[in-house]
Order: sequence, then C-alpha cells, then structure tokens
Amino acid sequence: MMNLRVTTFLILILASGALRAEDEISFNRDIRPILSDKCFFCHGPDKEERKADLRLDLREGAVAARDETAAIIPGKPQESELVKRILSDDEFTVMPPEESGKHLTENEKQLLIQWIGEGAEYQDHWAYVTPIRPDVPTVPNDNWSLNSIDRFILAQIKEQKLTPSADADRITLLRRLYFDMIGLPPTPAEVDAFLADKSPKAYEKVVDRLLESPHFGERMAMYWLDLVRYADTVGYHGDQEHSATLYRDYVIKAFNDNKPFDQFTIEQLAGDLLPNATTEQKIASGYNRLLQTSHEGGVQQKEYLAKYASDRVRNFSEVWLAGTMGCSECHDHKYDPYTQEDFYSLQAIMADINDNDSFKGGNTLPTKREPEIEALSPIDRERLDAVEAELAELEQKLAANEGNAEVAAELKSEIAVLKSEQKEINNRVRRQMVTVSIEPRTIRLLPRGDWLDESGPVMEPSVPHFLPQVEKKGRVTRLDLAKWLVRDDHPQTARVFVNRLWYLFLGEGISRSLDDFGSQGAWPTHPELLDWLAVEFRESGWDIKQMVKLIVMSRTYRQTSVVVTPGLLKYDPENRLFARQNRFRLPAEMIRDNALSVSGLLVDEIGGKSARPYQPIGYYAHLNFPKRTYLSDKDENQYRRGVYVHWQRQFLHPMLRAFDAPTREECTARRPISNTPTAALTLLNDPSLIEAARVLAAHAMEEDVKNDRARIEWIWRRVLSRRPTEMESKVMADYRQNSKAAYAKDPAEAKKLQSVGRAETPEHLDPVELASWSAVCRAILNLNETITRN
Repeated sequence: MMNLRVTTFLILILASGALRAEDEISFNRDIRPILSDKCFFCHGPDKEERKADLRLDLREGAVAARDETAAIIPGKPQESELVKRILSDDEFTVMPPEESGKHLTENEKQLLIQWIGEGAEYQDHWAYVTPIRPDVPTVPNDNWSLNSIDRFILAQIKEQKLTPSADADRITLLRRLYFDMIGLPPTPAEVDAFLADKSPKAYEKVVDRLLESPHFGERMAMYWLDLVRYADTVGYHGDQEHSATLYRDYVIKAFNDNKPFDQFTIEQLAGDLLPNATTEQKIASGYNRLLQTSHEGGVQQKEYLAKYASDRVRNFSEVWLAGTMGCSECHDHKYDPYTQEDFYSLQAIMADINDNDSFKGGNTLPTKREPEIEALSPIDRERLDAVEAELAELEQKLAANEGNAEVAAELKSEIAVLKSEQKEINNRVRRQMVTVSIEPRTIRLLPRGDWLDESGPVMEPSVPHFLPQVEKKGRVTRLDLAKWLVRDDHPQTARVFVNRLWYLFLGEGISRSLDDFGSQGAWPTHPELLDWLAVEFRESGWDIKQMVKLIVMSRTYRQTSVVVTPGLLKYDPENRLFARQNRFRLPAEMIRDNALSVSGLLVDEIGGKSARPYQPIGYYAHLNFPKRTYLSDKDENQYRRGVYVHWQRQFLHPMLRAFDAPTREECTARRPISNTPTAALTLLNDPSLIEAARVLAAHAMEEDVKNDRARIEWIWRRVLSRRPTEMESKVMADYRQNSKAAYAKDPAEAKKLQSVGRAETPEHLDPVELASWSAVCRAILNLNETITRN
C-alpha cells in the first residue's frame, strides 16, 4: 500500500511538471534548509539526541543500509525509506513525527523526491568552503552597471525579466550617504554645494570626503561595539561601572585610520601577545575583558570562571564566524558541525586570560577589574604626539630667532598655547582593563555544561575540527587563533564581515542571517557576489574603506527606496534581488545625534569619557551594591554623540532602549526595528530632544527672513535637507499660529519650556514666540522622514 502511494505521488509530480531537467536541485540552496529545519534535530550532528542512529547531515549516513534498506537510495525515490516516511499517513511512521510540531509542505516533499531522483548529491555547507573569486557576469546591453557589484545584481534581476529601480534623487542620495557613512545629516550648505557640482566626480568627491571624516570611525564603531558587547558596566548583580572607554576610542581610531581588518582582529584577540606590544595594542586586548562579570562577594569563583570562558567562546564565534557555538556548551550542535569538543578546545586557547584578579574588585565605582593600565586614549596619544612634534619645531625656530623680538614674541605665544594643550591632554589619562597572559588554566569538557562535573576529558587548545587547522607544534595560543582567522584559506571571516558591511549600506545582508552562517541560516541571495566581495576584501589587504567605497559607488546602492514599480513589488516584496534600496528607521544613537546636529548643540569632539545625557530621576532606584544616583553631565559632555553615551547594561538609557539599542549582554549583529507608542512618546518628550527643538527654534528666530513661511523653510531645510511643499508649509504655518495662540493664553507654560535643558535662551527672544516656534521644531523633528534613512 505504501509503495502504491509513493508511486502515485511521483506520477502526480511528473504530471504537474514539478520535475524538470532545467530545475536542477542545489543541495545547499534547496535541500539543506529543509533537512536542517525538519530533520537535523533528531538526525543531525548531535550524537546525544540522534534517533535510530541515523544521520541526514552526512551522505554516508543517509545512504547507509540498515534493516535491508536505506533512508536514501540515490536515483530511486520510490525505494527510499525517507520518501516512504514523509508521504506516510500513519501517525506512528510519518516523518517528521506529529509530536515534533514540524511539518513538510507539499513543495518541500517534491523537492526532496526530485533531489533523491537526481542522485541525492550532497555539498559541503557553503560557509565552510574557502571562497574563490567567481567570474563577474556579463549582461548583454548593460548600460546600467557602474562596477562589478552591479553586474552581479543586474544579472539576477534580468533573469527574472525585471529592471532595477531608478536612481534616488540627489538630495535623498546625499542624506543616505551621510547617515550611512558618518551617522549625521548634511548641512544645507553641503546640500547646496553638492547640487551645484555638476562634474562627473561630484558624488565620488563626497564619498572620499566622508571616508576621511573623523565621524566615519564613530559611525562604524556603533556597529562594532554591538558585536563585541561593549558596555560601561559589568552586567551581573550590582552592574557596577568598569574601565573600558579607551577600548571604545581604540575602535573609533582604528576605523578612522583604516587599520586593516586582519590587524584589527589580531590586536583585539591577542594584542598583549604581540612582540613589544604597544600601549594601543594592549588597549585593544581589552576586547577579551568586555564580557559580563560579577563582583558580588559570595560568587563561586570556579563557577564564574566557567561562565566567563563560555561567554568568550560564544562572542568570538558570533563576531568572526557568524557561528552559534553557544549551542555546543552543553551538547554537540544540533544543526552544525560544531561539537562540545570544539567549544571547550577554544576555551583552552583562551585559558591564559587572567580573570583571577577581577574577583577582588568589590563594590567600588568604578569597580577595579585588574589587570588594568592607566593610559591616554589612542586618539589623545596621537594628538599629543602631534603637539609635541610641533612644540619641538617651534622651539627650534625660537632658538634661531632670538635676536628678532617680534618673531620671538609670536613664537612664544604659539608655544604657550601648545604647552597649555599638552598639559590638558596629559590630564586625560584614564584606566582601561587589558588582557594579561598567565599560565593557562586546565580546561575540561563539562558534561551538559555543568561546572561542578569534572568527569570530562582535559581539552587541548585547537580550532573547530571541520575547519582548516592551525599547523603548529606546541600549544595553540590566542595569537595563533587570531592569525588563523585571517588566513587566505579561512572560509568565514571575510564573508562574515563583508556580509555585515552590505547590511549596513543596503539594509539587508546578502545572507540575511547576519549572526548564523550555519544550516539554520539563510542561503545567500547572491552567493557568487558574496564570495567575490570576500575575496576582494582579503586581496585588498583587508581594506575596510576600500570595500565601503566599492559598495556606495555602485549603482545598486544609489537606487531609489521610495518609487517601486508594481511588478517589482509583486515579484520581490522582500527585495531579495536588491532591485531597489531599502529604507529603515535610523538607529537610536543617530536619532539623537541628528537632533543635536541640526539644532547646533552637537559637540563633535572625537573620543573621551562616557557622556551622561538627561535621564528620569529615580531610574536607577533598583541598582544596588552600591546604591547610586544618576547625575547628568552639566558641561558640553551633555551634547556628545550617542556612541559615547554611558552604557548601563541593566538600565540602558531610556531613549536608547525605546529605539531598540541592545543592552550588549551578548553579541548583536542586527538590531530589531520596532514601532511602539513608547518610542513615539520618547521622541516627543525626551528632554534632550525638547531642548534641541527649543535651540533650533531660537536659531530660526534669529535668521533674517521675511515671514513665517520663509522661517519654516529655513527649519525644514536644516532638518530634512529639502524645501517643504506648499501643503507642508501651510500645515506648519497654521500649527505655528495655533501654538502661538495657546501659549499666549498660558505664558507660564511658554516660560516653562525654556527651563528644559541647560542651553541658555537669548534673553531678547519673546517666550511666547519661542514656545510656538519650538512646537514647530518639535513637530518637524518627530516626522517619520526625519528619523528614516531613505
């Protein structure tokens, strides 16, 4: 009866045309996702959970004979036990079983049958194969592409008989470029200059200028700090502050200096192990200390050493491998080749990191997490070196001009200014947690991840068994591990990074699974492009700025995100073809930075101690050990960029939390984008944003313009880079008059508005007028367009 059902099903598939020679099955694209989602949980890599001793993740297991049959008989779907089981209507034999909660669709059944009929060929998982540069497609009559990226994109668009979207208008494109590259909006003057520049190189000149902006490093650091879970506090129990800000400054400077990514990787994982390690490299090694720690007096040291070791492996695998190795702490991974042995072997590589002294920190603020050093920020160090070099030059000139009183006086004045700056910089020394290598702890495999169970074997340091191995006699160190990541034959590192770069500039990854390149991750929409970019990145010398420029110079990047043809929207609603740009809400920090920037409040100093913006009184009421009161900054630190905002893991700043910034307890490769009343109310009522609206209004009132409409246009251009439409201008003018009438009836409320924030209001401005224009500015700052990257 079963064979009859299988035969009947196959006849129906053939009759429907589902099996066609031109629709050749790809195992990685078509079959692996089905097996991983529906089968690997019971028939995959995890030997402890494997049922019937059957492995479907390996071909030899799938085709092996058992009980006079095999799960898969290549070329013979009607005889394959797998086919019989997936087509069965018997609740005791059907696969997946009912209790699993998983069900195959008819299309998935057809794909499995077709694949077996074609010979059931397996492929190594795409992410575990070293990328090789593929040929760039040639598209007939291509007058659209500007570089190789475009040719890969256009080839797939044309395969579907579609066309790419038009270019974005120049103002939208400029705003997109500014937010993507430096996280700040262009000024009206910068917009005008771009619109006036009709040269073929106009766009590229802006790209080059933004790549050299010191704000580029701040924007890129925002994302990297999410990955490495950077925060200003320890996370566990009392969530005390710790000393980590020099690491943040190192990251910003590294991106600004275009430090090659291989060096960037090595310095963070093993900067302390480099020969004659510099202070900057020791600061970089602070990466290993960013994890959550506890300083509660009663912690079991052995338990927390196990926690810390596991945390490091999880983060390492997520940041550089897009691997979910956390699953392997307690058992072999259920979907991917990572084993428990792999997990604890990586722990063994990192077992030389000195965590012992951090247990002595106690409940001081900031808590001491030795080993620590006192040093200048790498940014301050660079400026200090420049100041001292300039001083030496001026003092030589002074010695040569002793007889010229006028020149000598001028030189002495310049020297005095520089010496004052030198002294001020030297006073900026801060503490920083660093990595110090000690005799490695013994690492055992912990059965079920239980730190009390010492029955597991002692692990030797090594990298995951299925990846290229470290060829070395003797112990594998963190330095070996870091260099292994950036070897030419490593399959993951370059792919993972360029996929995330693509996400930052296109709104989605080529593989949408930014944090999971395993079997449960998404198949790349353009696998050849991903490999081409990975090889290009590696062969460029791991040049991050070159890759950014390559992406933003493409025609693909420049497409509109607003005007979408009905055909394209119908065929590709999720924009998997990248036949248009994506639009999305700005990240939390950029929303705040944008408001500060357009109001003129933003302090654009690079690097420095963490900033503490206004925050609700009592927000820290439940923080203990010790109890503490949040004190917002009373100086210009109040107006610094979001990348510098104090990151309290347990009580993240409410504005950042409302707009989906992570607590950074774990690696975050993709922030969610929610749309909630809390966010809307925060945007309207956060003191920083009200103050920004008030200051912007004051600037607008001091502009020499003819009337309200002209003043509205000035604000509109400042915030949105464009002029308002006639309707928009009328709506705002009416709103301004209504607000003025309301405040005229309640002048105390108008006066109260001036007390929000520490920025002073010019005394000559009428409070009612200022309040009404502040209302206009608040409305414009709350527009969807204002907080959206188009």
